[in-house]
Amino acid sequence: MAASPPFKLDDYNKRMDGAITALQHEFGGLRTGRASASLLDPIMVDAYGASSPLTSVASVSVPEARMISVNVWDKGVVSAVDKAIRSANLGLNPIVDGQTLRIPIPPLTGERRTELAKIAGKYAEQQRIAVRNIRRDAMEHLKKLEKDHGISEDEHKKHGAEVQKATDDHIKKIDDEFRHKEQEIMQV
Repeated sequence: MAASPPFKLDDYNKRMDGAITALQHEFGGLRTGRASASLLDPIMVDAYGASSPLTSVASVSVPEARMISVNVWDKGVVSAVDKAIRSANLGLNPIVDGQTLRIPIPPLTGERRTELAKIAGKYAEQQRIAVRNIRRDAMEHLKKLEKDHGISEDEHKKHGAEVQKATDDHIKKIDDEFRHKEQEIMQV
């Protein structure tokens, strides 16, 4: 039977950092009252017989606080981009002006803000669960190493405490990101 690989806290820290990066990406797609180019990141456009990300057929910019500008490179794809933005369920209605789509960002209603805050909370909880699962993997790894006499009981306890501290730190970062995003959403 092959021996377990040595325990490296860095490996688990990197995986936990990945959960925070994923959360930041998900939060980037949540609409606040201000325009943000990342709002359009998840949009896929049916162009040239395939589904492509919006950024592969157009450039996205934010000329002012409540306006997103999408400059489509190919005239033939303008209507596909318009359709993709309208059907993305973001509540956006582009104004087509030649090869440019201007997208005014309407102010959020109180009800929509509450709804977005709940969605942000769900995203945060998913990443908290991911971090806890990584902690569980690390603890199982330590338990197996101790059982196979790869590490002593004292080393197991020491590494276990390090894993718990890393977990607590990452959960705190997730909570901080969530609080920040929630304030951003609720700000009128």
